Amino acid sequence: MLNNFLEHYFHMIKSPTNAYFGLLFLVLNTFIGQSFAQTFVGSKACIGCHEKAYQDWQGSHHDMSMKHADSKSVLGDFNNATLATQDKKSDKLNTFFKKGPQFWVNIKGEDGKFHDYQIKYTFGYEPLQQYMVEFDDGRVQLIPFAWDSRVKEEGGQRWFNLYPDMTEKHQEFFWTNTGQNWNYMCADCHSTNVDKNFDIKTDSYNTTFSEINVACESCHGAASEHLTWAKQSKDKSENTINNMPLDGKGFSRVLSKSVQNWQAKGNKKTLTPKSIEHSQQVLVCAQCHSRRTQVSTNDHVKSNAFGERYLLDLVSSTNYHPDGQVYNEDFVYGSFLQSKMYKNGVVCSDCHNPHTAQLKLPIETLCLQCHQSDNYASTQHHKHPESSTGAQCVNCHMPETTYMEIDARRDHGFHIPTPNLAQKLGTPDTCLSCHENKDSQWSASKVNAWYPKSTVETEKDFVAVFSAINLALNEQQLQGVSSELSRIAQTISYAGIIRASALTKMASVSNTNTIIAIARAVKNPDENIRLGAIEGAQNMAAAEKWRILSPLLNDKVLSVRINAAFTLTSLWQNLSVPQKEQLTPALNEYIESQHFNNDRSFSHSNRGIIAAYQGQYDQAIKAFKQGIAIEKHFARTYLNLSQVYYQRGENQKSIEILQQGKSANPDDASLPYNLGLAYIRVQDKVKAAQALAIATQLAPQNSHYFYVYGLSLEQQKPSAAYGALYQAFQLSNNPQHLYALCDMQVRHKSGLAKQCLAQLAPLVPSNVMQTLRQQLNQ
Repeated sequence: MLNNFLEHYFHMIKSPTNAYFGLLFLVLNTFIGQSFAQTFVGSKACIGCHEKAYQDWQGSHHDMSMKHADSKSVLGDFNNATLATQDKKSDKLNTFFKKGPQFWVNIKGEDGKFHDYQIKYTFGYEPLQQYMVEFDDGRVQLIPFAWDSRVKEEGGQRWFNLYPDMTEKHQEFFWTNTGQNWNYMCADCHSTNVDKNFDIKTDSYNTTFSEINVACESCHGAASEHLTWAKQSKDKSENTINNMPLDGKGFSRVLSKSVQNWQAKGNKKTLTPKSIEHSQQVLVCAQCHSRRTQVSTNDHVKSNAFGERYLLDLVSSTNYHPDGQVYNEDFVYGSFLQSKMYKNGVVCSDCHNPHTAQLKLPIETLCLQCHQSDNYASTQHHKHPESSTGAQCVNCHMPETTYMEIDARRDHGFHIPTPNLAQKLGTPDTCLSCHENKDSQWSASKVNAWYPKSTVETEKDFVAVFSAINLALNEQQLQGVSSELSRIAQTISYAGIIRASALTKMASVSNTNTIIAIARAVKNPDENIRLGAIEGAQNMAAAEKWRILSPLLNDKVLSVRINAAFTLTSLWQNLSVPQKEQLTPALNEYIESQHFNNDRSFSHSNRGIIAAYQGQYDQAIKAFKQGIAIEKHFARTYLNLSQVYYQRGENQKSIEILQQGKSANPDDASLPYNLGLAYIRVQDKVKAAQALAIATQLAPQNSHYFYVYGLSLEQQKPSAAYGALYQAFQLSNNPQHLYALCDMQVRHKSGLAKQCLAQLAPLVPSNVMQTLRQQLNQ
């Protein structure tokens, strides 16, 4: 059996796989839920009573989120403007031009040739605007070129390439591929009441929306009952109208602020809430302002559970720095959940006007609504000259990260700068955002002198643990990390998302402490903590996994149920009949969830995984093949199919499908790596070494690839084998890799063996060294 591994993909749900299928990858996705009882009426129906809100919304980011391309919406220069291509294979210019009132581009298509494409839609407007092409099969694709809408003085009013490295048709973010597909990737958040409508039989879309942009009902919900209430309320004064509560006015969502009264209390420097009332506002905003994957069309607001419709990305190395600061595009919510603001009842509209999408107050005074100016708007606190950039709260506590080349976005974790951690662990040093000519040693000395009694570093002791989990650790170090993760997961002073993230990291380190932490976590009222427990349990022993996770099959939150179902289905072959019956309802929900995303390969791949777990190999093969037909540039499905063939003893078919996948995805190192393993199984060491060499070239930082490559070279090229194994050790610091090198050199009686043994001696037990030295002297 090959070693199990799991990769996290940015548009996938992170969920566990386990040892039954070493190369089968889980990606949960969207599921057809209940339709809403109310109907959408359109924003124009709101103007009569809400003219001020409507006018505020006009021209906002929400209003401009998507528009039909016309002279009013298009900001870019389409007067035969050109932009040089960054494609090494072509020096032809990309051209932006008009045909009458229509806007067109001449750019490279999927066939490698330049074609004319009509721009049908605009996307956003500030600080950049993107453009979309609609194809005959209903696909709407974003072209790779964007218009910099900033003023010239700021470097704007120009065309630029958002994806200069994505010029080959096999790359996911080549503009005609799935990474730039509006129907799946963008529509749900840029338009109102979207229905994707993918037809798998014709491989086409008929995507619809009630309004093209983010309009009133995107946030307030369908308004038909509100209109009924408004009409009836003119003539009736009783507390309910047709059983419709007046306080909701025909809406089921509570969008008011959580805190109506902030008060000074004792010696606190910040106002505190008199009370925190129930509000669904953050849940509503989070449906788009979050890094998440949709898991249903259920109403997550009505159920007060984000996981009823979405699965949130937690604090992983893919999207966040170990201290929780943003790395990838995380879209606010995951950061906000870490903050003291969220914990104390702050909601989005405390700072933002929800209709203009602008700040309510000047940025210099916004924070002073709660943070008393005498304490915070003073040099005694911020240590910078008055009115300087360093005196503004946001520049220290909400640093900017720039995405899409020119789009600067602020971190909503409201972190306190910790240059000490930056110096020790390499996390971002906020101070250096302004002081670019300094280093973290300088900033740490300043901050330590200013705030000698600060407890921030102690409060963030999870950062060192989250950093360590990404390092190559020995067994003793792993056990120490696992104990610390268990402590973090059970410490209520940490934000729920931090505790949940600690649980997910237990998947690679397990001991009695982590088992206890996971067992407690599945009972936690925080859905993210329960989800973290599921992922953390992926490598748990079968009996314990079933005992701990099976109660979650009846969880009240959909994403928890279906994650638990997938994880437990890996045990299918060893479950009793009653256990299978208990698992089946949630598993059926999981399977149904895949049908929504039939336009993506992972949907079919996931169904194939389930079939394979259940021993239905023919059904699994059919699902995997359909996934490849839908999306040939998705490497994981090839790996899954090859694994099924291997399980069936059909090694030649396993090799053939990996060759096919390698041809379709020439940049993916996992395909030649697994092809090398497949050749090893059929005793073809020459081809195995060739494939593994390609894998190491594509993934030069992957120590395991070098390790296996070195082992494969032993008989043919021992010197090259030594080099590959030593490279594996240099990358990983894993004593196992150095031991493999020394053992090989000892068996070969190499003159390099003594030098290798000297380096190995401090890293392994003495009895291991004694055995190797005896073998060398024989």
